[in-house]
Amino acid sequence: MRPLAANPDVIRIGNCSGFYGDRLSAMREMLEGGDLDVLTGDYLAELTMLILGRDRMKDASLGYAKTFVRQLEDCLELAVDKGVRIVVNAGGLNPAGLTDKLRTLADTMGVAATFAHVEGDDLAPRAGELNLGTPLTANAYLGAWGIVECLQADADVVVTGRVTDASVIVGPAAAHFGWSRTDYDQLAGAVAAGHIIECGTQATGGNYSFFTEIADLSRPGFPIAEIRRDGSSIITKHAGTGGAVSVGTVTAQLMYEIQGARYAGPDVTTRIDSVALKQEAPDRVLVSGVRGEAPPPQLKVSLNTLGGFRNEMTFVITGLDIEAKAELAQKQMESWLPVRPAELSWTLSRTDRPDAETEEQASALLRCVVRDPDPNKVGRAFSNVAVELALASYPGTTFTSMPGNGSPYGVFTAGYVDAGEVPHVAVLADGTRVSVPPAADTLQLEEVDEPTLPTPIDSRSTRHASLGAVAAARSGDKGGNANVGVWVRSDEEWQWLAHALTVDQLRMMLPETAHLTITRTVLPKLRALNFVIEGILGKGVAYQARFDPQAKGLAEWLRSRHLDIPEEFLV
Repeated sequence: MRPLAANPDVIRIGNCSGFYGDRLSAMREMLEGGDLDVLTGDYLAELTMLILGRDRMKDASLGYAKTFVRQLEDCLELAVDKGVRIVVNAGGLNPAGLTDKLRTLADTMGVAATFAHVEGDDLAPRAGELNLGTPLTANAYLGAWGIVECLQADADVVVTGRVTDASVIVGPAAAHFGWSRTDYDQLAGAVAAGHIIECGTQATGGNYSFFTEIADLSRPGFPIAEIRRDGSSIITKHAGTGGAVSVGTVTAQLMYEIQGARYAGPDVTTRIDSVALKQEAPDRVLVSGVRGEAPPPQLKVSLNTLGGFRNEMTFVITGLDIEAKAELAQKQMESWLPVRPAELSWTLSRTDRPDAETEEQASALLRCVVRDPDPNKVGRAFSNVAVELALASYPGTTFTSMPGNGSPYGVFTAGYVDAGEVPHVAVLADGTRVSVPPAADTLQLEEVDEPTLPTPIDSRSTRHASLGAVAAARSGDKGGNANVGVWVRSDEEWQWLAHALTVDQLRMMLPETAHLTITRTVLPKLRALNFVIEGILGKGVAYQARFDPQAKGLAEWLRSRHLDIPEEFLV
């Protein structure tokens, strides 16, 4: 095996993609911006697997992230010249097909590079026998050890399908340090580092609540994890790039899309409640103290199904009598439809204000969304009826779009299968197939007992103000659920937050959650609370149950809401 890094005790891993569609130039920026040992990219998300599934329906040779091919066409020679290995999950539903395409690309370019890939995650052909139904896509989340096999066989580029997001970072670290499969603390430390950098610039100031404190956010640099032999790491970025790496930006990404104190994966369960962060220098944050446990015996499976067809029309309602106008439009629309779709829902957004200085500020939006297995029921039979109301409804009737046909929508669900039922195969550059066995030691995932809360602060004068005046937050989607992580920056603020922001208080601040199940996790080392709100996203991102279907703005809505805050924190 060629060494992955010159330093036997540190491996420097950069990231150049946080999603399918991220900054195309990031690969070149990372390769030219400074020293790296490995460059990774995360291209997959729950919604992406549905998009790739639809690509594959049209052309069986597709099913991978096509933008990665363009990046490698631009940067393969540069990466090989600099000795930087590349590990990506861009293979999606077709890692073998993408790898073949890359070999052809390298031959055409005259670049001597070796390619390997990891497969076995695609369970769609066996979905029925595994009791997973009849989904369009069914992909188990594999771990890092197939990547390790590919790197130990000296692959320059490793392509995977649906591995966990952090695995593309854990694999190079495990290969470089020769970790065993039971080095749980080291593996967990690498998972924490991987989770921090896998979403790209979200670790360097993107989507950060206190963004106004960052001097230059015009073009944030992508993050780098300098992972050490003991599993600790330094999170940083290339010198001279925009954004910032701080305890705050790193905390924000740690809180993104987590479920609780235990972060389960196929190789290790990472204890998020053990993570300690320290600002070592400007743009350098130490991540240490991470503890790991044996992984659960089952693997999570991403299941995407075509749920039917969807359409919507949005009425613009201006001026006076907004509620009455909305009631009239709804009553007319529902009575005029020739056939009622299986699902029909209305949302009135009161974006209007009284005595407005512009027409737009005087207008509210009434949104009608329909879904049905039959595309005809949600096509022109629906949208044409809305337009037919134009001269027969409330005064000023108009719409935000022309009538159109419905479009297919997807439904995401999570399945679970025993790890032994899932093949995990590393296909090396010479065609050798190496089978990777599942974890021998496993541990059922259980909830962590709530830690002792800090002593409440003394009763003091308070002011009704926005939570965001004191706290930062980050939110995201997990199937039909959303998580909201909230944290503060001082011990005294933490003494207040831990007692003030209860589940009941959250329900009051976010009325849409009133009848949903909410679970709170306390993370004292991060001065953070994490809330998982079940079912707020309906049947997943592609279902588009809310106008913010990925719950990206949910945390900022919470920060804008008011509660009683000690005045001394509001200086």
